[in-house]
Amino acid sequence: MKELDEKELLELIAEGDRPLAVFLQSPFCGTCKAAKRMLEVADLLIPEEIQLVSGNINMLPELVSRYRISGIPALLILNRDRTVPPAIHYRFHSVETVLGYIRSENSS
Repeated sequence: MKELDEKELLELIAEGDRPLAVFLQSPFCGTCKAAKRMLEVADLLIPEEIQLVSGNINMLPELVSRYRISGIPALLILNRDRTVPPAIHYRFHSVETVLGYIRSENSS
């Protein structure tokens, strides 16, 4: 899971050529570290067409404002059709839960 800066993330979101899951976290957040481990496992199990990237919330003010991110860790899921508002998930109970979030948003 590659970490991107704000410019890279906004460009990737605008491209819209394939489904995208963006993990938003802070390096000082213990819960984020546990969620990141779950996402690293999930990344091995999701189809290659779904891109999974991450970003440090402290360096993403425009993204936070645009999508009204209210906490971390957060998983922002955008399907191929970027006209549909993204789903934002804040609960990371298990790898299965995370996989469910990603698969449900990209099943169509």
